[in-house]
Amino acid sequence: MSLLDSYKDARQQSYNRFRNASPVPLSSTTRSRFGLGSAFDRSSKVGQLAAYGEVGTVMAIVQTTSQAVSAVDWKMFRQQVDARRAYGPAEMQRTEVTKHLALQVLNKPNPFFTRQELFETVEQHIDLVGEGWLLVSKNALGLPQELWPIRPDRIDPVPHPTEFLSGYIYYGPDGEQIPLEVDEVIQIRVPSPLDLYRGMGPVQSVIAEIQGVQFSAEWNRNFFLNGAEPGGIIQVPEQLSDVEYRQLRTRWNEQHKGISAAHRVAILTANAQWIDRKYTNRDMQFVELRNVGRDAIREAWRVPKFALGDIDDVNRATAEASKAWFAEQLTVPRLERWKQALNNDFLPMFGITGEGREFDYCDPVPPDAEVQNQTRESKARTYSTLISARVAPEDAAMVAELPVMRTVTAPTDGGGQSGQAAPANE
Repeated sequence: MSLLDSYKDARQQSYNRFRNASPVPLSSTTRSRFGLGSAFDRSSKVGQLAAYGEVGTVMAIVQTTSQAVSAVDWKMFRQQVDARRAYGPAEMQRTEVTKHLALQVLNKPNPFFTRQELFETVEQHIDLVGEGWLLVSKNALGLPQELWPIRPDRIDPVPHPTEFLSGYIYYGPDGEQIPLEVDEVIQIRVPSPLDLYRGMGPVQSVIAEIQGVQFSAEWNRNFFLNGAEPGGIIQVPEQLSDVEYRQLRTRWNEQHKGISAAHRVAILTANAQWIDRKYTNRDMQFVELRNVGRDAIREAWRVPKFALGDIDDVNRATAEASKAWFAEQLTVPRLERWKQALNNDFLPMFGITGEGREFDYCDPVPPDAEVQNQTRESKARTYSTLISARVAPEDAAMVAELPVMRTVTAPTDGGGQSGQAAPANE
């Protein structure tokens, strides 16, 4: 019996214990043994997820990319089978579908999440860990009716010796282990070169830099909390008794520890000497360390400075180009990953009603006015050339990637009145 099969008998009992409206428990009735504390190993998936709330640069990057992805609208189309449209642009090859169960589920994935919230949540997981997971809840007919995000650290694929994948095991917050079938889960991942079943995120490549930024910030915090001035060693000529030692330490802490007591002059008695052993912020180069850490973190996500609000050297022209670059290089690749998951994994769950349909996103790349004008002029010249060569207007419009246009007949009387508009092919 496989590991997946061994859990199936207990599945219904696990469902009966749920105390929320989701298909699997997403919150614990007791304190989770995992948690998101900073003491957890940074190389683990929990540690990678925790970096979002502990390092400002990581939060800024992931928030920017995930919000950009979730803000894009999605549409469903019926693919065009007319061979005459095979060489036209995509919008001329298909018609939009406005009513479909899959579209309804995508726009309202569950009673508590909007589409934007679902996409942003899962995209956060992808940008941090390299994996995003969607749990598909189905109705009595076996059709999807809800979509739920799953934390990547709480689900494991179950490999199959010959068929690649048997299913999944979900680890609940209270330790329950719930088997899931292959068609109940949709995984979106950045492929890992080490594991075909899992993904790999940017956080793994910059763990040291993230920790360096954290440690430097923590050192600065402790500098003010502990009053690192003065800092060094108090040397006495002879050994102190326990009572004398405690008195000296208590008096020193009272006079010099804390923000309000920093930089006070120290007065030593009994021939004690002060030996300076402190390192200044300049010696530690924390400013340089944090800048280097931020640059390394941005490199891991391929995010330029302007995307995080650094616009010191940006003018209007470069700002417009920057928007287009961000959408084309960062947002579109992420949307393509979502598109493949929706069309290859989600739509087939609707059986024959999903055949011949496809999801597609609205292009987030802002239009370039200059390029648009050049393209329009080029299409017009192409159309005019084809018409001059006595090509049928409908065929000329198709080749030039233009909508079918109508011609107007010449005036038929001396009053200058035009005739009725007629289709181009009449």
